[in-house]
Amino acid sequence: MDDFRFFCRTCPYIYRIETKFENKMNLQRKEVDDVLGGAEAFKDAHATSVQCPNVQNCRSQRAFFMEIQIRSGDEPATIFYRCCECSHQWKEN
Repeated sequence: MDDFRFFCRTCPYIYRIETKFENKMNLQRKEVDDVLGGAEAFKDAHATSVQCPNVQNCRSQRAFFMEIQIRSGDEPATIFYRCCECSHQWKEN
């Protein structure tokens, strides 16, 4: 059997684990924030001609877009799109 143990980082105490144990925990997921600002963020955005990637459910050729600098200044900006028809959102690096 492998040498499993608990130890103190500040003193020489070591507790060797001799019996097998298992502990499962269900973690609560955090609520995801809409970093683009939700539905209100695109209300004043410009629209462009682009194919919606949600081609199974939408055939739209128009989308609202926003260009946001999310990396360092010497990197290109990221363009975020929201379909005018189905509200599907995607990004282009």
